[in-house]
Amino acid sequence: MAMANWFKSKKIRRVLWGSLLFCILVVSFPFLWRWYVQWQYGRLVYEADHVPTQPVAIVFGAGLRRDGFLSAVLVDRMDVAIALYDAGTVQKLLVSGDNRFENYNEPGAMLAYAISRGVDPADVQPDYGGRRTYDTCYRAKHIFQVDEAILVTQGFHLPRALFTCDQLGMDVVGVSSDLRPYLRARWFAIREMGATLQALGDVLRRQPAPVMGEPIPLGDG
Repeated sequence: MAMANWFKSKKIRRVLWGSLLFCILVVSFPFLWRWYVQWQYGRLVYEADHVPTQPVAIVFGAGLRRDGFLSAVLVDRMDVAIALYDAGTVQKLLVSGDNRFENYNEPGAMLAYAISRGVDPADVQPDYGGRRTYDTCYRAKHIFQVDEAILVTQGFHLPRALFTCDQLGMDVVGVSSDLRPYLRARWFAIREMGATLQALGDVLRRQPAPVMGEPIPLGDG
């Protein structure tokens, strides 16, 4: 009887320890995954003056102000991309963002900003279906047929963007557009924890972006 109770108690302890370890893994996985993506893809982040030449810079949307002008985060992304263009590091800009709602047109505003800064309109391709990072990367590969690119975004976002585009078959490097402190920097970093985990699910499923269409090869522009 005592022996049976001992085995039963031992089995219960194993179940409890196993459950505890499982819970620890579930809770810690988003942090570990985020750390891994940062570590693995951080090596692909360059200073603007030293980044390898690529055909196109992909600029990810980052919101508009109420007056329709670019947010501070997006202005910095565009300024870095335009500097790469002016230096001859890239030949074209793919400006991707959200255009789902009336009176909200990120790619249009990005296009207008680039033109106002002296970029040839023929060298700027708006992507009106870039609702999320995954959508931008997927459409860059399958609609605009981009195989090599420089990704331009802030440092908190670059590892996830690089991971997503790389997993979708693109040869990419990144340039950070952190040109100033941002009021919501802490929130951006916290949000990236969940977004990086979602990116893993996105590339495992590999579903087409919600908005697709006929191919528009950038090389034909």
